[in-house]
Amino acid sequence: MPQTWTSDNSDAVSRLKIQYGTSLVYPPSSMGAHVSAVPNHQVHRHTSLRTRGYAAMSGNFGYELDLTAFSEQEKDEVREQVKLFKEIRHLVQFGDLYRLRNPFEGTEAAWTIVSEDRSEAVLFYFRILSEANAPIVWLRTAGLDPEEDYRCLEDGNIYGGDRLMNAGLAVPPMPGDFQSFIWRLRRV
Repeated sequence: MPQTWTSDNSDAVSRLKIQYGTSLVYPPSSMGAHVSAVPNHQVHRHTSLRTRGYAAMSGNFGYELDLTAFSEQEKDEVREQVKLFKEIRHLVQFGDLYRLRNPFEGTEAAWTIVSEDRSEAVLFYFRILSEANAPIVWLRTAGLDPEEDYRCLEDGNIYGGDRLMNAGLAVPPMPGDFQSFIWRLRRV
């Protein structure tokens, strides 16, 4: 089958577990994953457009809400999300998925999707619940070439593949619950 709707629950935080579990059997490209309205009609959770977008980009990305009701700022964010997904779509469709943080075992979820030739990757991180005075979180990726260097498109820095997989990247401070961040990595 080319695609399936994994659940009627379209809440982004719930989808982290749904998509993580589904990925044990099916590739991300087979999972319909949409940005839905907030507060979510099933769990009544209010999650940022950014986190809803990143969760949906981890599958077959789309929107199921009234875009005409959005503010100009939200419409701009949607345009940026669509542009970003077009840049990473080939990874989601054809890349290798590595699960990094299991949302069933804590308050974080993370995975990376790496191109077959290991020349590029996208790393998704989600923090479900925040905590006071939390330590710095280091996120190690997987699937890269340890002998190669990679440029992080978000900060412009160059990191060795071995460093990214053994030491990782520091997750930037993100106040509040239901936060997310991505890194795009390209071999230099």
